[in-house]
Amino acid sequence: MSRDLLPGVTGVLVLADGTVLQGHGVGATGEALGEVCFNTAMTGYQEILTDPSYMAQIVALTFPHIGNVGTNVDDLEQMSGAAETAARGAIFRDMPTPPANWRSDCDLPAWMARRGVVGLAGVDTRALTRAIRENGMPHGVIAHSPDGVFDLEALLAKAKAWSGLEGLDLAKDATCLQAFTYDEGLWSWPEGYAKPATPKYDVVVVDYGVKRNILRSLVSVGARVTVVPASTTAEEILARKPDGVLLSNGPGDPAATGVYSVPEIRKLVASGTPVFGICLGHQMLALALGATTVKMDQGHHGANHPVKDLTTGKVEIVSMNHGFTVDRDSLPSGVEETHVSLFDGTNAGLALEGKPVFSVQHHPEASPGPTDSLYIFDRFAELMDAGKSLGTTARS
Repeated sequence: MSRDLLPGVTGVLVLADGTVLQGHGVGATGEALGEVCFNTAMTGYQEILTDPSYMAQIVALTFPHIGNVGTNVDDLEQMSGAAETAARGAIFRDMPTPPANWRSDCDLPAWMARRGVVGLAGVDTRALTRAIRENGMPHGVIAHSPDGVFDLEALLAKAKAWSGLEGLDLAKDATCLQAFTYDEGLWSWPEGYAKPATPKYDVVVVDYGVKRNILRSLVSVGARVTVVPASTTAEEILARKPDGVLLSNGPGDPAATGVYSVPEIRKLVASGTPVFGICLGHQMLALALGATTVKMDQGHHGANHPVKDLTTGKVEIVSMNHGFTVDRDSLPSGVEETHVSLFDGTNAGLALEGKPVFSVQHHPEASPGPTDSLYIFDRFAELMDAGKSLGTTARS
C-alpha cells in the first residue's frame, strides 16, 4: 500500500483491498465508512444523495458533469435527518460546477458540507466503476482533510474491519419515530407541488426509509396518506381501516429487517387488504410469501434500467437502487413474477395469485428518473377500488 500522496491532495478513498484513490475533498470534512457503489443516472444527484436506501453507502456518480442545477429545499427525498440516514459520501470525476438553475438556492459543495456528506472529486470514476463491475461493491472509507493530512493505515484498518451490509437492519434507524400524515402531491411546472384533492382512499405507508416522491405519488392518485414506523404491528395498521398498505423502500438487508416485519406482512396479506411493496418493501413481501433474498455483486443503481412488464409485454426505463435481490428461483407456487430486469434477468416484480398483493423492485415514483412506471400507482388504486366495491378491505 503506497503512502505517498500527490501534492495538493485533500481527499482520498481507501478501499479494503488497499487501493487508495486521491483527489480533491468536497463538502464536509472528516471521514465516512460504507459500501462503495456506482450510480449511472445523468440527473438527480440531490435526490440520490438524500435517498434513505443509500444509508451506509458511498456513491460514485458515473456521469461526469455534476452540480450544474445546484440544490434546493424541495428535492430532498428523505423525510428527516442528514447523511447518517442517507448516502454517506459521494465521488465525482470533476469538481462540481457552479449552479445555473432558477430553482437552486445553494451550490452542491456547500449543501454537502451542511448535510455532512463527504465528497471526493478528480478521480477516475470509470476505472472505479469497472472495478466494482468486475469485483463487486467494496468496503471503503472516504475522507476529506483541507490540510492534506491522512492516516492511511488507520483508514485502511476501518475499511477492512467493517462487516458490511449483510445482516444489518438499517430500517430501524431510517424510519420515522411516530405516525404522521402527508398531503403533498407530485410537482409540476410552474405550479410546484400539487394540492391534494378530496381523498378517495386511506393508505397506510410502512416506513422503512420512505422517499417523499412515493408519498406524493400516492397523494396524486387520491390517497390520504398515513406514514407509520417500521415496527408498527399489523393489528395497529389494520385498526386504522386502510384501503391499502404500502411497504416502502429502505436501506439494509431485507432478511434482517424481516425478522420483525415479515410476520406482520403475512398478517396484512391474510387480511385481504391490498398490499403494495417497493424496493425493500418488495423484498420483504417476497420473504413473507416464502421466497429468499440474496446480496448482489454490483447491485442496480441508476435511472436508465430496462425492465419488462411480463403482464403487458411492455419495456419501461426505470430508476433502481438496490444491493439485494429476490431469488427468482425461490418464488413459491402461487407467486407470479410480473417484472424482470433486462440487464441481468433478476426479478423486478411479483404478484400473489388470487390476492390484491403485488410489488416491484424498481422505483415507480421515479425521482430521479423517467416516469415510465407511474402506472404502478394506478394499479394500486384499482386494487383499492376493487376491494372497496367487494367489501374486502380493512376499511369496509
